[in-house]
Amino acid sequence: MSDAAVASDHGFNPRLIAGVVAIGVVAFIALWALIALGPQLSSGNDGGGHALSKAAPGYAAIVDLAERAGAEVELRRRVETTRYEEYEPLLIITPTHRTRATEIAELLDAQIGAPALIILPKWQTMAVPGQTEKPGWVSVGFPVKPRDAMLPPGHFGKIAIKAAPGKAQEMPAHLAGHSFTAWLPTNVQTISGDNLEKLIAAPGGGAVLAQVGDRDLYILADPDLINNLAFASRDRAVGGAMLIDAIADYADADGLAFDLTLNGFGGQRSLLRFAFVPPFIGITLCLIAAGLLALWQAWMRFGPALKPGRAIPVSKAALIANSADLIKQARRELDGADAYVKSQRIAIARRLHAPTGLDDAETDAWIDRHLRKGSDLFSSLARRLPLSRNTHEFLADAQALHDIRKDLLRDS
Repeated sequence: MSDAAVASDHGFNPRLIAGVVAIGVVAFIALWALIALGPQLSSGNDGGGHALSKAAPGYAAIVDLAERAGAEVELRRRVETTRYEEYEPLLIITPTHRTRATEIAELLDAQIGAPALIILPKWQTMAVPGQTEKPGWVSVGFPVKPRDAMLPPGHFGKIAIKAAPGKAQEMPAHLAGHSFTAWLPTNVQTISGDNLEKLIAAPGGGAVLAQVGDRDLYILADPDLINNLAFASRDRAVGGAMLIDAIADYADADGLAFDLTLNGFGGQRSLLRFAFVPPFIGITLCLIAAGLLALWQAWMRFGPALKPGRAIPVSKAALIANSADLIKQARRELDGADAYVKSQRIAIARRLHAPTGLDDAETDAWIDRHLRKGSDLFSSLARRLPLSRNTHEFLADAQALHDIRKDLLRDS
């Protein structure tokens, strides 16, 4: 019967089950790895207002333009606490409407005085199935003013964010020796506060771009000046690029660094993530290898576990074997030669009905008369065995006596 037929009869194919188990293990590990590292591996093109988004409220266009212009551009997926004297980029923070003040404060504290630009959120968007032209784009959006409490008072003081209704217009701006045109959208968003210095003022009051005191901390109140929506027009794109360049020069920054942690694309601390990154990836691989070895052991055994036997079996053979082992360990094998010869003599004489009253020598001679001609004499072996010099001679003569008994008595 073929192997396939046997597997079909019993309803169990070892190769199939092994394949299912292997696929399950790999899928389980891959699932948890993707859960842990998903934010870092994601393309980020989800329609949000961050540097990875290609939708209208995103900033992928200004990132691409800065890279093409030869500027140093970083996309930070974690909070950097290390500073370098020869390189100090402008950190661009793009919070969402759900961002808490404590999260922004943590980022700013980690900067330790390095320049930072906060671009306030403005748009709430959504993608309607069937109406979105490309993946990552949005089809519906409406402006929503962020909460004043989004910006931590310890860093910004008391501020007010307002939306000023009006027409789209262009406004000349001057900053850090740069002269450019700031294209203000309809319903421009502004910010005001006691500790804010206006760098670009809005026509109806408030500031579109402001500096916090004398610190290298800046706020761009309306993201429509530099987001992807601004890049729908060539003139507005030029104005947005010159605005970012002017802010970087004003802050004396060496490059641009876009923060992604507030948008959910950072490497947050978690035990699950630590399991798949150095130095703990080694422990994870060891645990995976141990699990695979356990599966392999279970597979190779393929049956119920063997019950351990008794240390000392219950039988006459076991008793004899244990006694022999004790004699061997004590190295007293040769001391039993006389007893062995006597036991063989008595057994042969009793079974062959030897005459009574014979001594050992007479009994040996009587046994010799019953042996075949040319064979070893019982009497000579009986005299030689106690004189053995080593175990080899002892075993050879003892085997010869056993053979004589077997031939005469026809037993084993």
